[in-house]
Amino acid sequence: MSILAGKTAVISGGAEGIGFAIAKAMGLQGMNIVLGDIDPAQLANARDQLSELGISVAAAHMDVCLLEDWDKLAQAAVTEFGKVHMLVNNAGVGGAANSIEGSTEKDWRWVLDVNLMGVMHGTCTMVPRIKEHGEGGWIINVASMAGMVGVPFAGAYTASKVAVVGMSESWQVELAPENIQVSVLCPAFVRTRINLSQRNQQSNYQETTAGEEQVNDSLGMAKRMQEVIDEGLDPDIVGARVVEAVLAKELYIFTHPNYRAVLQNRLKAIDEAFERAEASPLLADVLHEPIVSFS
Repeated sequence: MSILAGKTAVISGGAEGIGFAIAKAMGLQGMNIVLGDIDPAQLANARDQLSELGISVAAAHMDVCLLEDWDKLAQAAVTEFGKVHMLVNNAGVGGAANSIEGSTEKDWRWVLDVNLMGVMHGTCTMVPRIKEHGEGGWIINVASMAGMVGVPFAGAYTASKVAVVGMSESWQVELAPENIQVSVLCPAFVRTRINLSQRNQQSNYQETTAGEEQVNDSLGMAKRMQEVIDEGLDPDIVGARVVEAVLAKELYIFTHPNYRAVLQNRLKAIDEAFERAEASPLLADVLHEPIVSFS
């Protein structure tokens, strides 16, 4: 029997895409599933699909930007299943594909509020629930390969995903004594609708006006990106990979091993930068100072 059987997983953005695939994969391991999503129709459909598979499931309509909605989701989980053991911070948006000067403050705030603050709200809400039963648990944060390597014309998205990777590394050390395992999922292109995130954009983040040139540029980049996404990995493979990695206690969960060379190039550049710093006479005294470690 899986160590996940009988435990409860709370999944934000769980109504479709990667979130739904993880919900299904965890449910087939015997977990109780609690879905949160901003799209009520899609949420009802996802709940019905999981129920048809014999998975115990509850659902709550929510906006991850609102702390009170996270409290509502936590209460739904405890009311239905008694305890929370796993949190999957999956809800995310892509934002508009734009140049630096073409990006707007509202789009930056939208992406950061959903992709970064949504993860913070979820973790701060659910970790106390996981700690209180003393059985340990799991935090899975969905980042992106953009969290490892910057993506041009996606500054806000890249910033949010780099932050999610860093938070996951921090929380892994902090939560280890509580037997709470932290993982961060960094997929490349997966067949989802993240490139159509604006369909669920909250009204307070919507732009009132946009220049024709800016709209055309965004639509053009979005169309090209969607073509790449349509050729991406099946979300069900991602869900199964997450189960595999969680059971293996992996911190970094990668789904596209072909991107290893990209990471190696970045690490090589970083290592070479350290070599140049080491050779600098300005830093000779620093070289032999003790390293301060918090792990």
